[in-house]
Amino acid sequence: MRQSVENAVAVCPVEVAVAVLGGSWKLTVVKHLTGGTMRFGELRRAVGPVTPRVLTRQLRDLEADGIVSRTVFAEVPPRVEYALTELGETLRPAVVWLDEWGAAYADREVSQGRP
Repeated sequence: MRQSVENAVAVCPVEVAVAVLGGSWKLTVVKHLTGGTMRFGELRRAVGPVTPRVLTRQLRDLEADGIVSRTVFAEVPPRVEYALTELGETLRPAVVWLDEWGAAYADREVSQGRP
C-alpha cells in the first residue's frame, strides 16, 4: 500500500478515496479506460494536455493501487496496454456520476455568465 493511502486509512474512507483517485488526471484516466483497453499514446491524446511524465506517474500510482493493469507485449517496438482491473471497474458508477455532475455544473456556470 502506498504511504499516502496508508495514512488516509487512519483518517476516514473519504480520505482513502482521495488518496487513491486524487491528483492530476487520475479520474480522467479512469473515465477513458471505462471504454476499454488503451495504449499509452491513445490515453495521452484522450486525457488532454498532460505531459508524458505526469501521465506515467499517475498510471503507476493507479497500477500500484490496483485500479489499472498494465500489460507489456514482447514486440518490437514494445506495446503497452492499460485497462481497468476488476476493482477499477467498480468505479464506473462513480465516474459516470462525477462526469454528469461536472457537466451540469459547467453548464450552470456558463448560463450564469461565469467563465
